[in-house]
Amino acid sequence: MTVDSPQPTVQRLPGQRLQGPAPSTQNLPSPDGSSVPPAPRSGGAKVRILETALRLFYEEGIRGVGVDRLISEASVTKATFYKHYGSKDNLILAYMHEQHARVQARMDRIVAGADAPESAVRAWVDALASEVNQAEFRGCAFLNAAAEYHDPRDPVRQVVAMHRDWYTERLGDLLQDAGHPLPGDGADELMLARDGAMSGAYAGDVIAATAALGRVAERVLAA
Repeated sequence: MTVDSPQPTVQRLPGQRLQGPAPSTQNLPSPDGSSVPPAPRSGGAKVRILETALRLFYEEGIRGVGVDRLISEASVTKATFYKHYGSKDNLILAYMHEQHARVQARMDRIVAGADAPESAVRAWVDALASEVNQAEFRGCAFLNAAAEYHDPRDPVRQVVAMHRDWYTERLGDLLQDAGHPLPGDGADELMLARDGAMSGAYAGDVIAATAALGRVAERVLAA
């Protein structure tokens, strides 16, 4: 993938929570933080283009949706599309960062609403179970993107790596606050179980996938 301007290399420093730049969401809907895109709504052209990308890229794949389709479904002109995003590559990165911002927002709400870190982990499991049961669910947006972009140096894969580093560290913070003896290892287990649940729920048995995720979470919390 080629973008119009060089993208910064994602770096993780010891003790630093990794966060990537995200597009402004001032005019975007307030989603529940899941990968499933929100219902379309009226707004400025830039917002409509990104909302269209959120829906089409997630439902049909990033590479399978062309600029002409995006322009048509967003009801904008080609000049407007290029004025706001410059290229499909830039829109793809905006889509990835917006997906990351939505997951961050959901996790923040989960933690803020929990009375203890253990409760937050269980609420996170419940939220994932709710997400994968939605009719519009098509798997994890980041795992899907990684499957489409094989080169780890690609800017899309850098956003995927940033997101996963942030996610694992956030789970590790919760486990550390819960007194887990090895919060990093526990976070890795939760992340792997989450990946399996997202993939298994989409490709197979939703109930089995989410039940397995819950069992893993309880074993990690009991450590």
